[in-house]
Amino acid sequence: MSSQRSIQVGTNVLVGPGEPCFLVAEIGNNHQGDVSLAREMVHAAAEAKAQAVKFQKRNTKALLTAKGRMAPYNGNAAFGPTYGEHRDALELSVEDMAQLKELAESLELVFFASVWDMVSLKEMAGLQCGLIKVSSADMVSLPLLRAIGKLHIPVFLSTGMSSLEEIDAAVAELKNFHDQIVLLHCNSTYPCPEDEIGLPVIRQLAQRYRLPVGYSGHESGIGPSVASTAFGACVVERHFTMDKTLRGTDHKASLEPEEFGRMAAMIREVEAAMRVTEKKVFPSEAIAAGKLRKSVIFARDLPAGHVLTEKDILAKCPGGGVSPLSWEKILGCKLLTRVGCEEAFEWGHVSKPGAKAADKKIDGIAAE
Repeated sequence: MSSQRSIQVGTNVLVGPGEPCFLVAEIGNNHQGDVSLAREMVHAAAEAKAQAVKFQKRNTKALLTAKGRMAPYNGNAAFGPTYGEHRDALELSVEDMAQLKELAESLELVFFASVWDMVSLKEMAGLQCGLIKVSSADMVSLPLLRAIGKLHIPVFLSTGMSSLEEIDAAVAELKNFHDQIVLLHCNSTYPCPEDEIGLPVIRQLAQRYRLPVGYSGHESGIGPSVASTAFGACVVERHFTMDKTLRGTDHKASLEPEEFGRMAAMIREVEAAMRVTEKKVFPSEAIAAGKLRKSVIFARDLPAGHVLTEKDILAKCPGGGVSPLSWEKILGCKLLTRVGCEEAFEWGHVSKPGAKAADKKIDGIAAE
């Protein structure tokens, strides 16, 4: 299998090394279970320069035990008195998802979802999604990974809350079917403290697995997400909300449309800044050097035959003449002609030290 090759998602988007960073607005469940709000968010994501919108799909009965569904859930972020009712309240139907996919694609966005159970996987596969997301929670769910692999479509695999050994197992399972895999470096704390983000891990994962690696950020701001592109992230995924103050667990670690748009613009700036990989002097710099760099000039009027010392020369703007880098070579040279104060030094003004002695050398022996 080839090393870190790009993969195609959607109809014409390539994701991987050398491609523009793929920007994902993770709507998740921030639509509050309201398909009208979800539609508004898709439009907002497109305007904020996202290239994809990602949702989450769960079937509560397939995901949770009866005890898990009936567990009391009465915090400030709850949408129901039990965890099962809370989850159901935030769920959109597969028909809703179909409408959102159609809308997203009409706006030239890639539509996909993280699937949390076998029923949801079957539903999203039925919508002919060209991309599937595996959440960090399901990194260890080998039966689900197996079923996803059998679809032979690209997979984004989040690595939050996972050890390298767990990632090894998940990658190996998917590679039994194909290698259209993008790993997403992730810390699953919401919001994630900056000192726990670990952006250099992006490079570690790329080297270990020889797969494209992106970043799924849960920080409050945008700095680490922008910086991730300098560490080689080929995907940046951020939770997306219309209002951070809305009820729910993800909103505080999400970006509002204006913030997402600002992040997108900054990522494109970083990408442009990364294109030159070797030191070079650009034409615009050469023009600046002509004005701002210094040239060697004479510090005073001097007669022909004078041997130049530190007192005889200065370095002043503008540039374009002999560079002060030649300072030591100039010292000790003899003037061939008289020169004036602040006249630009030229090599034609001088003979080099020892030139006459060198001319008198015969067979390598200096004449007396």
